[in-house]
Amino acid sequence: MDVASRIEDALTAAVANAEGVTAPPRVAAAIRHAVFPPGSRIRPRLCLAVAIANGDDDPRSADAAAAALELIHCASLVHDDLPCFDDAAMRRNKPTVHRAFGQREAVLAGDALIVMAFDVIARNVVRQPARSAALLLGLAESVSLPSGIIAGQGWECEPAVDLSAYQRAKTGALFVAATAAGATAAGANPLQWRELGERLGEAYQIADDIRDVAGNAEEVGKPVRRDAALGRPNAVGALGMAAAVERFESLVEGAVQSIPRCTGQFLLRHMIRAESQRLIPEEFLKRAA
Repeated sequence: MDVASRIEDALTAAVANAEGVTAPPRVAAAIRHAVFPPGSRIRPRLCLAVAIANGDDDPRSADAAAAALELIHCASLVHDDLPCFDDAAMRRNKPTVHRAFGQREAVLAGDALIVMAFDVIARNVVRQPARSAALLLGLAESVSLPSGIIAGQGWECEPAVDLSAYQRAKTGALFVAATAAGATAAGANPLQWRELGERLGEAYQIADDIRDVAGNAEEVGKPVRRDAALGRPNAVGALGMAAAVERFESLVEGAVQSIPRCTGQFLLRHMIRAESQRLIPEEFLKRAA
């Protein structure tokens, strides 16, 4: 089974389990709206890529870790789009959850998605108790304080913020969790994979900043120019476009070079370079310049 199918199957099962037969219909529909149809699924794809590179000896555990990461990511988008934060109208080229179902349903759906992430690991990583505990702890660290995605959202509420600290929490935390979880699920040492996640997380955030400044809503799939409108940190604003692009390219190359020796090293390098071109295609850079 290919990686995309593994991710979608795991997510479909997790959402179906949450819906059951007694879940409130509007909140259940809001959850499904937040998760499907898919976005890039870059975090679960990265998780599975690392697991496969390390032998993928327990695919069920790897699939559960990948699904959990995407559920957390979807939760963060639901909360990020709320009127009290970005008040975004569109996400993935469709109405945001609070626009489609209401603010109360969006808050509940986002909260439920976080709980579902832990549930999917607890239910599926049962034959490897040590791996299960490590995956749950890593997921918790990527979500909560002091440096998880909640911290990233919290920094947006502060009068001043260090760009690097903000990016590490807002975006980097889940990328580190993805590489570490992929290694853990396959029985490899997660510490050896943290640098890859850190570099990719920062690169992805810079790419998002560049797209916010130089992109349009149709190609990005969400409103643009929001960082400037909301007074949020942005790499282009802090460094300038040319320096931001240079930093992005440096981080991608550093990520490629950081990959530990493993059976899937060369395929993983190829995936990362291909993903960087998807994030910021050459024609996009020409237009930005």
